[in-house]
Amino acid sequence: MARKYFTKEEEETIVAAIKNAEMATSGEIRVHIEKYCKINVLDRAAEVFSILEMHKTKQRNGVLFYLAILDKQFAIIGDKGINEKIKDHYWGDVKEHLIARFRNNEFTLGLKEAITMTGQQLKDYFPAHENEENELADEISFGS
Repeated sequence: MARKYFTKEEEETIVAAIKNAEMATSGEIRVHIEKYCKINVLDRAAEVFSILEMHKTKQRNGVLFYLAILDKQFAIIGDKGINEKIKDHYWGDVKEHLIARFRNNEFTLGLKEAITMTGQQLKDYFPAHENEENELADEISFGS
């Protein structure tokens, strides 16, 4: 399904952005893509967050970028540890950046930049430690 929306190179760019963003932080970033979102986008993102077991990180510092491509909806959600530290407006700023890129059909660039922005914010609150463990997969996950 992904190849329908992203080329192999675009997928690799997104995964590389995740790996690079996570190098300086113990935070974990995931991207999940589906065709449709049949319920409220935030509710579905929360479901996917749970399905991917993103709440099981040691510091509760996972961030999910959820996209429902054909419905043109997306959500960004962070776990409890992040939301206790990061200012409320921050996710709105990242969302606005993504909207601007998506309007210009710059999906890969938008995701890459948003992931980089998120990684920079995470490293301030959750810096990487020596022998940092990658707790969650970096690959893009896909739904129906």
